[in-house]
Amino acid sequence: MQTAMVIAGILAAVILVALLARSRAKSDPKPERGIEPGQGEQLVNASYDSGGGGGHGIVVRVPKDPQEYAKIMTPKK
Repeated sequence: MQTAMVIAGILAAVILVALLARSRAKSDPKPERGIEPGQGEQLVNASYDSGGGGGHGIVVRVPKDPQEYAKIMTPKK
C-alpha cells in the first residue's frame, strides 16, 4: 500500500514538472533573430586564430536592406 503511494507521488511530481515546463515554453517569447531592415551596413568581424601567431581575420560589411543583401549574394554569371 505504501509503495503505491510513493509511486503515485513520484508520478504526480513528474506530471507537474512536465506541465509547468510546457506552460513556460508557451509563455516565453522566442528572441528575435537578425537585425531590422533599414539603411546602412552591419559590420561582422570574423577572425580565426590558429595559435603560435598564425590565423586570419576579416571584417565584412553586410547591408541592412534585404534587397541589397540579395543582390550581393546572388552569383554573378
